[in-house]
Amino acid sequence: MWAVLKVNTNELNLLKEDLKKKIKFNFIIYAPKVTFNTFDRNSIKRKREEYLLGDYIFCFSKKFEDINFLKIIQFSRGLKKIIEGTRTSQSDIIKFINRCKGHETNSGFVSLNFYEIKENKKYKFESGAFSSQIFEVLRVQKNKIKLLMGNLKISLNKEKYLFNPQ
Repeated sequence: MWAVLKVNTNELNLLKEDLKKKIKFNFIIYAPKVTFNTFDRNSIKRKREEYLLGDYIFCFSKKFEDINFLKIIQFSRGLKKIIEGTRTSQSDIIKFINRCKGHETNSGFVSLNFYEIKENKKYKFESGAFSSQIFEVLRVQKNKIKLLMGNLKISLNKEKYLFNPQ
C-alpha cells in the first residue's frame, strides 16, 4: 500500500534509515523532482532542483496495510505527518505516480511539460526572467506557448520555465 508522508526534505536520508530499521522489508520511496534554471538580470544564474510536491512524498510497503504499523513509524526522524485517507485513494495515487514516471527525463527529473496548460487560464511564473509575473495563456502549441503578460504578447518554450495555475 502507498502512504503519503509529509517530511522534512532536509532529513529525507534520516527517514530512509529509520524506515529500514522499522519496516525491515523492502519499501519504495518516490519523491518526484523537477529541475529548472533561475535567472538574474537576463542571464542564467543556476539550475535549481525542487520536489514536485514540496514536502510530500510517497512510500510503499505491504506493511502499511496494517493501520497499527503506520502508528509505529509515525515518530520516525524526518517525518512530520502521515496523511490519512490514502487507503481509499490507492488507484489515484498509482495513476499520479505513473503519470510522473511517464514524464521523467533520462536524468530522473519530471519534465516541465508535466503540467497541463489550458488556454485562457492564468498562471504565475515560478522560475526564469519573469519570475512571480502573472500571465494568461493565449495558445498552446507542441513545445511553445503564446501568452499575454500585461500588454505584451510573448511566445516561449514551455519546457524551460516552471509555472503554476493562478
